[in-house]
Amino acid sequence: MSDILSEVAPKTNPNIPELRSGDVVSVHVKIKEGNRERIQEYKGTVLFTRGGGPNATFTVRRVASNGIGVERTFLYSSPNIDKVVVERHQKVRRARLYFLRERTGKKARLKQKFS
Repeated sequence: MSDILSEVAPKTNPNIPELRSGDVVSVHVKIKEGNRERIQEYKGTVLFTRGGGPNATFTVRRVASNGIGVERTFLYSSPNIDKVVVERHQKVRRARLYFLRERTGKKARLKQKFS
């Protein structure tokens, strides 16, 4: 029974590396417009990852124009993600960075982690 379920379950996207909260990432998403397909880059900080297996997700937050924060959740198993590039690791002490939602400007900065 579990063999059948494992065959039907979507495989994780090999183009997504191991992500942690606090990473600054650039997510390249495939967007379909009519019969054309293009790749759009979504750049921001990973707030948290959740779940395991086929339903695992990660949430990325970026600050758009006029200081408005935009969060977007991506599936690890999504075929619409072309690639994820980890640009920087940042030093954090917790797994879920909800406190960044209330902060703007210099208060929202995190220290870079040099490993």
